Amino acid sequence: MKILVTGTAGFIGSFVAVRLAERGDEVVGIDNINEYYDVQLKYGRLARDGLDRRKAEASRWVKSSKHPTYRFKRMNLEDRQAIQKLFDKEKFDAVCHLAAQAGVRYSLINPYSYIDANVVGFTNLLECCRHHKAKHLVYASSSSVYGLNEKYPFSIHDNVDHPVSLYAATKKANELMAHTYSHLYGIPTTGLRFFTVYGPWGRPDMALFLFTKAILENRPIDVFNHGKMKRDFTYIDDIVTGVVKVLDKPATGDPHWRGKVPDPSRSQAPYRIYNIGNNSPVELREFIRAIEKVLGKKAKKNFLAMQPGDVPATWADVKDLVKDFGYKPAMTVEEGVRKFVEWYMEYYKIK
Repeated sequence: MKILVTGTAGFIGSFVAVRLAERGDEVVGIDNINEYYDVQLKYGRLARDGLDRRKAEASRWVKSSKHPTYRFKRMNLEDRQAIQKLFDKEKFDAVCHLAAQAGVRYSLINPYSYIDANVVGFTNLLECCRHHKAKHLVYASSSSVYGLNEKYPFSIHDNVDHPVSLYAATKKANELMAHTYSHLYGIPTTGLRFFTVYGPWGRPDMALFLFTKAILENRPIDVFNHGKMKRDFTYIDDIVTGVVKVLDKPATGDPHWRGKVPDPSRSQAPYRIYNIGNNSPVELREFIRAIEKVLGKKAKKNFLAMQPGDVPATWADVKDLVKDFGYKPAMTVEEGVRKFVEWYMEYYKIK
């Protein structure tokens, strides 16, 4: 297939683009390489994938030296004309939309960036998929949409109407927008609610990166909710395998769906929502112990209250993803943390 992957200088997008190229798909990657976190890491991912930084910085097309079927261009999803021209030229078979303004806490500081990237940018993609008859749109949602839900594990069959951050609200909006386009125009759309993705080349604003860096630098780590948080940590390889499986199987309408008892995860339209997680939540204190064990060093802990926009626990019910796609996460937290720390030490040249 010829596939557009957005966010390919990002954590998940960079790995998905390479996985698709390795199996022979023609991959066109785009990313605006914004400054939400260290752009050097984003360019580092591109370089890892054989993409020339100078050309990328100049917003020129770059062909990967490692993966001949992978091309990249720096581009902004909010630029409606540029996105339309891209679709006009490339004639994509499918779209894997992984670009977003991420982060719960940052949405309290800079809300407009979330509207621009996550709502306006997504609208532009939907319109292009509509007019160019894309065979499948797979897009990143988030476990954050569960908000105030306290029924565990989180189920795609439950309503998610009480988000506690603007980031979560924009992801819920994406799901609603996708359903509208599936219903009106027959575009197959599948939303994947990611649960705390971690691993090598991960985001610097995530706990594993922050904790590892602070412990190595003998600085205290901020432990919110006094360490009683639980997260369904999911390793990057497991996520990528799930994304690719879903991309290959366009959503279809459910003939048994009824409006009198509406299941929010599906529709008569070709629309689906899935959780993609490890289905095994880990308490933050246990996660920290795993990092300490690999580093051979104890963390100095600064225990704090719950932060606005956070939730105490996440736990993915992935039964539907298992049933429909044979999804099976394989990485343990202990092994995943070890792989991240090994990458971190090598990338930052720490002995």
